[in-house]
Amino acid sequence: MAPPQLTDAQRQAALAKAAEARRARAELKELLRTGSLSLTDVFERAEDDQVVASTKVFAVLTSLPGFGKIKAKRLMEDLSIAENRRVRGLGERQRAKLLEIFS
Repeated sequence: MAPPQLTDAQRQAALAKAAEARRARAELKELLRTGSLSLTDVFERAEDDQVVASTKVFAVLTSLPGFGKIKAKRLMEDLSIAENRRVRGLGERQRAKLLEIFS
């Protein structure tokens, strides 16, 4: 299947939208890293913000202070969270367990 044929204007708009999403995700991760934002705040933002909702859980966890890739991977395995799961896709129990661990 061939990719859709986009006009130059459509391509520029898509590139701008993607750049904005990357910037917003970087900002989110930086706020988590500095402790300015908690996991509870991330879940609340995910209700309204499409970029936060589509951020991978692994990226969120590795951005938390004192939490690296190994700890994040182990925690996700313990809670049965798939590696490619996004914040919006978390179940209620998974969210509750994460909040319990990080509160």
